[in-house]
Amino acid sequence: MKKSSILTIIIIIAVIIFAYFLINKPNPETPEEVAKCIGEKSILYVQLGCHACKIQEDLFGDNYQYINKIDCFYEEDKCDGIEATPTWIINGEKYVGVQTIEKLKGLTGCN
Repeated sequence: MKKSSILTIIIIIAVIIFAYFLINKPNPETPEEVAKCIGEKSILYVQLGCHACKIQEDLFGDNYQYINKIDCFYEEDKCDGIEATPTWIINGEKYVGVQTIEKLKGLTGCN
């Protein structure tokens, strides 16, 4: 085999390994204490089938269970004034769209 063929194979293998680790990189999970604090000081309005809501959920990982949420698909009567999901209500203010954990910490005072 030629040196250039061996080099090409090595580069392809390296790219495959790099791509594997890039795709399977674990998402950092929001600490439990922070998720509990945010959940106590806010309401998150979501809806079944909402892709942005899934992105918001993924930011919390397993600690999403501590978020105070209302699913407008199942509890439509509780969603008056909610025009899009996800929507956060914090201190009486609406924040529409996916919010970063850092922004939510700032808005709720949860550090």
